Amino acid sequence: MRKFTAPTFTSSFLHPRYWPVLVSMTVMYLISWLPYFIQFRLGQSVGRLVMYFMRDRRKTIERNLELCFPDMDINERNKLIKQNIDNTGLALFETSMAWFWPDLRVERHVKVEGLEHVYKLQEQGKGILLIAIHSLNLELGARAFGLHTPGVGVYRPNKNPCFDYFQFKGRVRSNKHMRDRKDLKGMFQDLRQGEMLWYAPDHDYGRGRNSTFAPLFAVEQACTTTGTSLLIDNTDSVPLPFAMIRDTDSGQYTLKIYPPLEAFPHKDPDAAAAYINKAVERSILAAPSQYMWLHNRFKTRPEGEPSLYK
Repeated sequence: MRKFTAPTFTSSFLHPRYWPVLVSMTVMYLISWLPYFIQFRLGQSVGRLVMYFMRDRRKTIERNLELCFPDMDINERNKLIKQNIDNTGLALFETSMAWFWPDLRVERHVKVEGLEHVYKLQEQGKGILLIAIHSLNLELGARAFGLHTPGVGVYRPNKNPCFDYFQFKGRVRSNKHMRDRKDLKGMFQDLRQGEMLWYAPDHDYGRGRNSTFAPLFAVEQACTTTGTSLLIDNTDSVPLPFAMIRDTDSGQYTLKIYPPLEAFPHKDPDAAAAYINKAVERSILAAPSQYMWLHNRFKTRPEGEPSLYK
């Protein structure tokens, strides 16, 4: 089993090369104490400012929406692009909320629907594979989820050990522990022991033995991980999708947990990838402006096909 050691704060982090991280974390902590409506407005401004300079990312957002929703009215798509840019800036503030808010403040801003699905599976002793998506407020969703029923996170350790320490500490505040995303045996163990494991199969992780091509919205060939099948088929766990949704008017969040995916195609990774992508679509459509569209979701193409981003 891949050995994982939780990051700890060491005196080496006081070296000047880590000062940018320490300053950033201090700023994040301080802004987390601002009233929510101020953070919301600042987040929108930051998003617009960042995208003004990162025009390639703005083009990626535009292209992804064009690929996924080719029949969408152009005015509606432009409105969605603007909202997504605003929400991209707000993601920084939502991460600060997730890592530094006290429990009571999280509970005041986030309501949870569908916890009965989790409790029922736990009563049955089933491992639960939470089907997450990379929504811009995912960090806050994980924190809120863990306050009601803690689970195990899957993450990629950051190359900067100082940042990795703060990232790890923020993510385990209300959850049990973290697994390196390469630690499949550890994930198998958690699920077989009836744990709830966070897993996000919605990004393009590249071509490999654990990937296939499956439809996603209007894109017929989207590179999709088959890791979902690997985890479920080897542990008899149950896939459970959810969505984190922010109401723009009130600033309140709803963590919506959907019923278990009981028709999951076992022992058929290609069919399972298409099936899971349907669940991913539903979660995205619950709040499309709050999804991470700036990711090059369709960068990997079948052999011989040109890039969709040129």
